[in-house]
Amino acid sequence: DGIADHYMVHPPDGSHPGIIMWTDILGLRPALIEMGLRLAAQGYAVLVPNPYYRNAEAPVVSEGASFQDEKTREVVVPLANELNAETHVTDANAFVDYLDQHDAVNSNQKIGTLGYCMGGPMVMRTASTRPDRVGAAAIFHGSGLATDADNSPHTKISEMNAKFLIAIAENDDANDPQAKNTLRETFNASGLNAEIEVYSGAQHGWAVTDSRAYLEEHAEQAWSRLLVLFEDALD
Repeated sequence: DGIADHYMVHPPDGSHPGIIMWTDILGLRPALIEMGLRLAAQGYAVLVPNPYYRNAEAPVVSEGASFQDEKTREVVVPLANELNAETHVTDANAFVDYLDQHDAVNSNQKIGTLGYCMGGPMVMRTASTRPDRVGAAAIFHGSGLATDADNSPHTKISEMNAKFLIAIAENDDANDPQAKNTLRETFNASGLNAEIEVYSGAQHGWAVTDSRAYLEEHAEQAWSRLLVLFEDALD
C-alpha cells in the first residue's frame, strides 16, 4: 500500500532471527527506536515500521508527546482509525517478506513479533497470517485482543503456530476482566503455549519508556520474559 518508512537495526555481522515490533498509537518515534536497538543488541534483526505510512511519515508526534493530551489525540486517533484488520494482514505479509529478503535475517529461523497497545491485534494477526514464519509473539498492554466482533484477533488463534506472552495492565483488566479468560480458553483449546499475566499496579502504557505510565520494574520483568520467549522459540 505504498512505501513504508521504518527503522531497521541488527548486529553488524551475520544473520539473525527477524523481529517485527509494532508500535503503540503514538507510532514510530525515538522511544521505539531505542527499544528496537536494545532488542537488536540481544542478537536479533529488528524492524520497527511506521504503522501510519499510508498517510504520514514518522514521527507523527513530537518527542515527549502523551496520549493524555488533546492535541496529541487529535493527530493520532484519525491515523489509527485508518487501520483495520485488512491493513494489519497486508502489512504483516509485506513486513515478513521484507525480513526474509534482508541480508541480516536468517530465514531458516522463525520470526518473532511484539507490540504495544494497538500493536497487540497487529501481533496476533501477524501470527495468524504467517504461521509458517512466526514462532513467537509478545503483547504488552494490548487493546482489543478478544472482543465480540466477528473478526476479533482471538478468533484466529487456531490458525497460529507461535508461543505467546501477553502482559496485561491492571486497569485494562479491570475494564475488561473477561478478556484474559477468553484468551486463555482459546489458546488452551488450540494447544498453544501462552503466558498470560496481569501486572498488578501497572496502568495502560506501562511498558513503553516514554509513557507517563511507564513502570521500570514491571517493564524490566516483562522484557526479561520476552527475551526468554524469543530465545526458546526462534530456532
